[in-house]
Amino acid sequence: MIDRGHELALIRQAKLLKLSRSSVYYRPRPVSPADLAIMRRIDELHLDYPFAGSRMLRDLLRGEGIAIGRQRVATMMKRMGIAALYRRPNTSKPAPGHKIYPYLLHGLAVDRPNQVWAMDITPAFAGAGSISRWREALFT
Repeated sequence: MIDRGHELALIRQAKLLKLSRSSVYYRPRPVSPADLAIMRRIDELHLDYPFAGSRMLRDLLRGEGIAIGRQRVATMMKRMGIAALYRRPNTSKPAPGHKIYPYLLHGLAVDRPNQVWAMDITPAFAGAGSISRWREALFT
């Protein structure tokens, strides 16, 4: 995209491509050998403990004498593209015995105002004492 040897100035090339000038001049720094060694060890630990997150990996590294913080481990994990494996909530399955209500608007073309209405009966509580006010309003 950007040709540094082109006769057109870098600023003009960036403007034509709608890029910021800072992204044109940005040159990523290489990863230090010490960081590569730590990342290699994180990868080995991740293979042994695939369920370990950044906190557990930090503790394992500190046990080996490597002084490192959790955020640094998390950054390295993100850079390496690894994440802890753990059970996630399965929210797609309905609860057993839960009634499935039919969708009554299936196949109905809604083409005019006020043809279809919806309502929500969730109470909106506001402030202290609102529950007692709702109870008084509903049951008196």
